Amino acid sequence: MNTHQFQPDLPPPANTVGAVTWLKKHLFNGPINSILTLIIAYLAIIGLWNVISWGLINADWIGTTRDACSSEGACWVMISVRWDQFMYGFYPSDELWRPQLFYGLLAIFVALLAYEHTPKKFAIWLIFVNIFPIFAAFLLYGGVFDLPVVDTHLWGGLLITLVIAIVGIVVSLPIGVALALGRRSEMPIIRSMCTVYIEIWRGVPLITVLFMASVMLPLFLSEGMELDKLFRALIGVVLFSAAYMAEVVRGGLQAIPKGQYEAADALGLGYWKKMRLIILPQALKITIPSIVNTFIGLFKDTSLVLIIGMFDVLGIGQAANTDPEWLGFSTESYVFVALVFWVFCFSMSRYSIYLENKLHTGHKR
Repeated sequence: MNTHQFQPDLPPPANTVGAVTWLKKHLFNGPINSILTLIIAYLAIIGLWNVISWGLINADWIGTTRDACSSEGACWVMISVRWDQFMYGFYPSDELWRPQLFYGLLAIFVALLAYEHTPKKFAIWLIFVNIFPIFAAFLLYGGVFDLPVVDTHLWGGLLITLVIAIVGIVVSLPIGVALALGRRSEMPIIRSMCTVYIEIWRGVPLITVLFMASVMLPLFLSEGMELDKLFRALIGVVLFSAAYMAEVVRGGLQAIPKGQYEAADALGLGYWKKMRLIILPQALKITIPSIVNTFIGLFKDTSLVLIIGMFDVLGIGQAANTDPEWLGFSTESYVFVALVFWVFCFSMSRYSIYLENKLHTGHKR
């Protein structure tokens, strides 16, 4: 006998996918949730409209003085008038082609390294890490090829932010890797020295490190010997960031299964070959999110150089707020600076996700 004929007709299954189903399940699954959703949506729309109206629709874009600004919207005239200061600081106007060339080359390198199908990407990376910083230093500072010297106290704005961030990121990573390996070394002296270094630098705030690098470091130099203020700040940032990078890498090294070490030993690989070919690639891949998070923190911490008299993009914005001609327009200045930081930090975050997906080998759950 066919038993299927005795089963009652069942209703079709409810739709469990799609935007409408998600809204019903999470936002409109009851009278109270529905009312709260509508109230929050109304407040969000009103707030978003006010921001768009203030920042775009009723904003003033063209002009050279505060007289060109009305009281209805944002005054982006201040940003356009001080654009060169935000981008280059107080770099001489007749030499602005040098930081502009620096920006252009940096954008080209970033685009080539970010594009997935770029040929000989490793060679481009080596040029970017080893040759480009030296070329940029001579280009921006001068003193060679008949380029006039531009002292670093004239640098500022986004230029000084990028210089400190790039040098700190590029130099602190290999130092951090070396410190992480040293802290896990079987040699007690090296392990102790690396541990002491890491714990000391992680135990003080960056603002103290910058102050010591700017004020105290010259006291330990021989008489007549001077170090540029920017160079001193770079030393402090690199040494500080390397300590945090070391702990990130050490976490990745500890996450590698013991079998990987044993397999490398079974193949007869020496310590450095084992680390270079097997252990470090896996450790760095695992710690990509943490490494990029450290880079993002370092990029935002560049604003602390204001404490030693260097005007990064935030310092330029604060200086503009004290200008009597532009009093009352500090909101526009801070919004612009926040947008600059967000663009760079968000770009690094998205590139981190791209690297994770590209290097994903299917072992994650």
